[in-house]
Amino acid sequence: MSDLYDSDILVWSEQQAALLRRLATGERITHEVDWENVVEEIESVGRNDLHAVNSYLALTLLQMLKPRGWPNAPYVPHWQGEARRFRGEAIDRCSPSLRQRLDRRAAAPAVATKLPGLARRAAARRVIARSAGVPSPARPPLFLL
Repeated sequence: MSDLYDSDILVWSEQQAALLRRLATGERITHEVDWENVVEEIESVGRNDLHAVNSYLALTLLQMLKPRGWPNAPYVPHWQGEARRFRGEAIDRCSPSLRQRLDRRAAAPAVATKLPGLARRAAARRVIARSAGVPSPARPPLFLL
């Protein structure tokens, strides 16, 4: 059964779903279910949602930082719109238990390291330079567009 899991996940998932439905009706077919991979797939659903929400939040923060580094860039409205869109995506995918997990993780400073390092450092340098009175260039580097 694991061979099918490795070679054709769609057929494997359909077969496992059918077996679980039969099991739910009381049939004694527990030996036919690929329990190891079924459990792994169920666990991965939650991990995938957590990863997606973390990614949307990181993208939100990145889009919010860009206008601070380049306030005169013509892309500011676009970045602000993207930040709102990414935030909305994160909210839409965030279940109550996922929100609690994020709240616990938010206290850890490692959350900020989820932002793409190069972009985060570049935006931070611009914010620091602006606060010191150094004018920032009108256009950001191409990798941030």
